[in-house]
Amino acid sequence: MFEDNVIYVKACEFAKRIVNLYKYLTDVKREYVMSKQLLRSGTSIGANIAEALCGISKRDFYAKMNISFKEAVESAYWLKLLHDTDFLNDLQYQSLRFDCEEIIKILSSITKSTSEALNNTKA
Repeated sequence: MFEDNVIYVKACEFAKRIVNLYKYLTDVKREYVMSKQLLRSGTSIGANIAEALCGISKRDFYAKMNISFKEAVESAYWLKLLHDTDFLNDLQYQSLRFDCEEIIKILSSITKSTSEALNNTKA
């Protein structure tokens, strides 16, 4: 449906990696709490982007994209915590962190430009 939307595609690919990481963390590392939090935030990014792309207004779009941004920032936190507590090795962490930071940068740009556009329409 949104296969030509860059941020949607990146968020879906990230979500797939997070689901696979969750399986690894629960099956191999026997870590259940942080991995569940990461599963929720990491898969929520794309879900909220999909909702934003079907938004009924610019404000609805902005609200959902802003939630996606916050979920991406939360995911970065859980990834760092999993790394700092030795559930993720350096290579795993760096790869996932890079993808997450890329998503954060794109969503930050989208939310800033949308906010500016909304503020300019009020003037």
